[in-house]
Amino acid sequence: MKNVKMQANAEKQRRFRERQKQLGKHQVRGYVTQQAMQSYQEIADKTGWTDSEILSNALRITYAAYKCGQIKLLNEWLKDHEK
Repeated sequence: MKNVKMQANAEKQRRFRERQKQLGKHQVRGYVTQQAMQSYQEIADKTGWTDSEILSNALRITYAAYKCGQIKLLNEWLKDHEK
């Protein structure tokens, strides 16, 4: 019974990955859109950061914006720059 359940879960995960690929999304730490992937590549190219460093610094920036009450400003900048 347990083996059948594990196979069903693996099949669901495989179908999910296939759907994401068909939508043109690329997996980094999750599936991201083409626009997000371009932003990710731009950050990696300009900074030389690894995937872990990009994630860590993105979280720090977002948290700092939250603590300073600047989330709206950060979102507006992203919208203005089509990011």
